[in-house]
Amino acid sequence: MDTRVTDHLLSTTRAVRRKLDLDREVEPEVIAQCLRLAVQAPTPGPSQSWRWLVVRDQETRGRIAELFREVGAQYMRDRIAVAGAAANEAPMKRILESGQHLVDIIDRVPVLVIPCVVGRPTGRNAADSVFYGGIFPAVWSFQLALRSRGLGSTLTSYHLEREEQAARILGIPDGVTQVGLLPVAYTTSQDFKPGTRQPVEELSYLDRWGSPLF
Repeated sequence: MDTRVTDHLLSTTRAVRRKLDLDREVEPEVIAQCLRLAVQAPTPGPSQSWRWLVVRDQETRGRIAELFREVGAQYMRDRIAVAGAAANEAPMKRILESGQHLVDIIDRVPVLVIPCVVGRPTGRNAADSVFYGGIFPAVWSFQLALRSRGLGSTLTSYHLEREEQAARILGIPDGVTQVGLLPVAYTTSQDFKPGTRQPVEELSYLDRWGSPLF
């Protein structure tokens, strides 16, 4: 395995909002390829309880976008208020503008993918770690597969505040949990670089909390 390729993929798969190509069609077979790779992700036990709802119909996307925008717009207003003067300073200004852009254009993104899990969370940490642990590795694999094919995405959760309404629009049955929404499109640029992150030495410990890893 060429680790240079995999390391580049892993370190440059970004949350894409402002560089989504809203005018280029996303072929159904590309989404299918990425989902086939996604379901190869590790899963807790044999249940494979993940489900994937790919929304391409323009009217349906628009109705989901209304829910997304209703919640997202309020969230962005709240973030700006909390940030205060910092909202006009980098890097916060760039983060807020990126988030607002997605809220503004969500109805124009060519494909929305909603990952789901059969069942409902229990509210118990141990059980829910298994519940969500069965889908989020697959979501990340899906995003990596998209990136390797020139597409971008970001995992969002605004519409989950209106989960029941979204379920009615999409025909999702009771007992199925939506865990997010991924706007999917080709990207207008491939010039993605590793993000700014804290040094791993500051985030990781050896044997006991607070003990240096190295």
